[in-house]
Amino acid sequence: MSSSYAPTHRPEQSGRALGDPVRHPSGAPSPVLTKRAFVLILMTLLVPGSAQTVAGNRRLGRAALRVTFTVWALALLAVLLLLVSRSTLINLLTGTVPSLLLVLGFACLAIGWAALFLNTLRLIRPGMLAPRIRPAVVLALVLAMILSSGSLGYAAYLLNVSRNAIGSIFSGSGPTLEPSEGRYNFLMMGGDAGADRTGRRPDSLSVISVDAKTGSTAIISVPRNLQNAQFSAESPMRQVYPDGYNCGDECLINAINTEVTNQHQDLYPGVADPGAQATLEAVSGTLGIKVQAYVLVDMDGFSKLIDAMGGIRIKAGGWVPISGPMVDEANGIHGMPDGWIPAGDQTLDGFHALWYGRSREFVDDYARIQRQQCVQQAMLKQLDPAKLLAKFEDIAKAGTKVVESNISSGQLGSFVDLAMKAKGQDVSRLTIGPPDFDAAFSTSPDFDVIHARVAKLLASPSAGAAADDHAVDDAVLQPGTAAGPVSAAGPLPATDPPPAPSDFTPVTTTPDGEPITEEMLNQFKRNGDEQSIRDLVATNGQCAPL
Repeated sequence: MSSSYAPTHRPEQSGRALGDPVRHPSGAPSPVLTKRAFVLILMTLLVPGSAQTVAGNRRLGRAALRVTFTVWALALLAVLLLLVSRSTLINLLTGTVPSLLLVLGFACLAIGWAALFLNTLRLIRPGMLAPRIRPAVVLALVLAMILSSGSLGYAAYLLNVSRNAIGSIFSGSGPTLEPSEGRYNFLMMGGDAGADRTGRRPDSLSVISVDAKTGSTAIISVPRNLQNAQFSAESPMRQVYPDGYNCGDECLINAINTEVTNQHQDLYPGVADPGAQATLEAVSGTLGIKVQAYVLVDMDGFSKLIDAMGGIRIKAGGWVPISGPMVDEANGIHGMPDGWIPAGDQTLDGFHALWYGRSREFVDDYARIQRQQCVQQAMLKQLDPAKLLAKFEDIAKAGTKVVESNISSGQLGSFVDLAMKAKGQDVSRLTIGPPDFDAAFSTSPDFDVIHARVAKLLASPSAGAAADDHAVDDAVLQPGTAAGPVSAAGPLPATDPPPAPSDFTPVTTTPDGEPITEEMLNQFKRNGDEQSIRDLVATNGQCAPL
């Protein structure tokens, strides 16, 4: 009788086990187990949680699938937002709280996905696989884990780098900037940073003006030695200088930063950098436009940023010296140059781009301004999204060398979107000095003339388009041309229609046809024949981005 109670093997259970090798792999043939292993890995890679649902802990699988579908829905929403309102999406990604949540979310997803892969490895049961198949399965799982979880972890890291860089460069809060007459105008100031910034005089001043709708861009350079700069109507400095910054020959526009920092901070209560703000107001009044924001760039940071970009490509019109130490400060005479940047097509690293933009030995300040504009154009033109992604960390770290900006981080999305519109468009240029005005103009500027020329430049339908007017108006839109300069009395007669800014031939030989070399230029320097050097490098203000 007792034998009738012996346990029996139920046929339906055996059939279910043999017919369901995904959940019950015991006894399945080796090819089936191999296929099962790779399928489970693929399922975890493509639909995290699906492998657990069909072959493991269903509760874990359903929880993971809910997370997966939620992430897919959010990703789809992000794509729709990218198509409908790109700036809103970028603002979300760069906002202090949303970016922190994204970093934490990506990190948690990376850890969770890695845990699912480890669980999938347990479900595969490597011990049941053929010995020669086991390494391939483990390698496939590791590669899939790196591709998925590793990518999410790296994305979290890059987002955190970006978040820290944005916090270092831009203010966390501030007023929303609105376009003025349809344009955003940003003042770029370059100078050497130090621990003590009192007395800083910006080495270069330029306004980058961007059309808020089209992204068409113009660069307007203001010489640092411009006198009698006009403050904008709302500037507190009009209390001190109601008729302009006219306190004598020493009152150059780049001295405003120092004077306000040292003597007039009380006029700017609550302003982080009164000197920079006052300089912005002086540039606004001088050009007759509203400049909404400034960025103050440290030269060392500028060099590192170009290195992070992989360099810039330009066509140089003449040789540019890398100046040696000053030997006669009163007359501005340097010792033997430390090197030269040749004329012709060049790829400049950060060090050489910095010297190309700041060197003024053997030429006047206006040749340097033209080269600075060219470097800015090359940076705008050549920083493409692929390069940004490939070198994101280096570029972000270099960006923290930007000393300061009064741009709010909450509006970065709008300006990044604007930069994408500007990408690839021609950039027009104007200098408040040669070649667009005569050399004496910065000493006794006619602000009505300046305002008219700036308005003409910014009113063009496309910042890089040629106007249909006579040649002298085009000369303002296209600096470095053959047209006559503009004097304080108004435009001088033009001769020929202006060529395109890049339509010049680099000077690589002497008038006798002998190739110019570094040794030739250095020999002139050793002989004290600086005039011959000036003659040979006189065209080094000509430049075009490649």
